[in-house]
Amino acid sequence: MDDMKKYLAELLGTFVLVFIGTASAVVAGKHIGFLGIALAFGISVLVMVYAIGQISGCHINPAITIAMLVNGKIPAKEAIIYIIVQCIGAIIASLLLLTIMSGLPGYDLATNGLGQNGYGTGSPDGYSLSSGFIAEVVLTFIFLIVIFGATSKKAPAGFAGIAIGFTLAIIHMVGIPITGTSVNPARSLGPALVAGGTALSQLWLFIVAPIIGAIIAAVVWKYLFEDSGSPA
Repeated sequence: MDDMKKYLAELLGTFVLVFIGTASAVVAGKHIGFLGIALAFGISVLVMVYAIGQISGCHINPAITIAMLVNGKIPAKEAIIYIIVQCIGAIIASLLLLTIMSGLPGYDLATNGLGQNGYGTGSPDGYSLSSGFIAEVVLTFIFLIVIFGATSKKAPAGFAGIAIGFTLAIIHMVGIPITGTSVNPARSLGPALVAGGTALSQLWLFIVAPIIGAIIAAVVWKYLFEDSGSPA
C-alpha cells in the first residue's frame, strides 16, 4: 500500500506540473508572457514538493529519478515504475488540456499546440538543434545539482521546495525562448504524443539531453560534493 501511494503521488505530481505548466502557456501565455509561464512551472514544483514530497520524494521527472538511481538513492524496480507513472500523469495532463482547449473557438492543435518543446521550427525563437541540446543538458545539470544540494542532510530543513521551485522558474526564464524548456522527459512526452507532428519527431532530444544532464549532475555530486551532505 505504501508503494502504491508513492506511485500515485508521482502520477499526480507530474500531472499537476505538466497541466499547470503547459496550460499557463496555451491558455494564459498571451496574458502572462514568458515570465508568468516560468513562474507557473516553478511554483507548480514548489507546491508539489510540500504536497507529496513526504510520500514519494516528489521526483515528478524521469531525469530526477534516473539521477537518484545512478546515486543509489532509489532501487531500480521502483525507479522504473516511477518513470512509467510520471509519463502516464503527463499524458493525462495533455489530454485534459486538449479537451479544455477544444472548447475555445478558433483553437487549432496544429497551429496553437499544447506547450510542447522543440528546436529549429519548433523553437519559440528558432534556436538550432545543437543550441537546444546544449541548453537542455546544462539546464538539467543545474536543476539536479540544486536538488541534490537542497535535499542533502546538511541543508536547512524544510526549504528544499523553495530552492527547487525557484530554480525551475529561473531555468524556464532562460530556456523558454530556446526550446520551451523541458529538463523533464515526461513533461515533453505528454504534449508531443498528443500534438504529434514536429513535436513528436523532435521528442528524442528532450528525452536524451535531460537524462545526460541529470547523469552528469549525479556523478559530479557523488564524487565532488557528497561528503558535504548526502541527498536525502
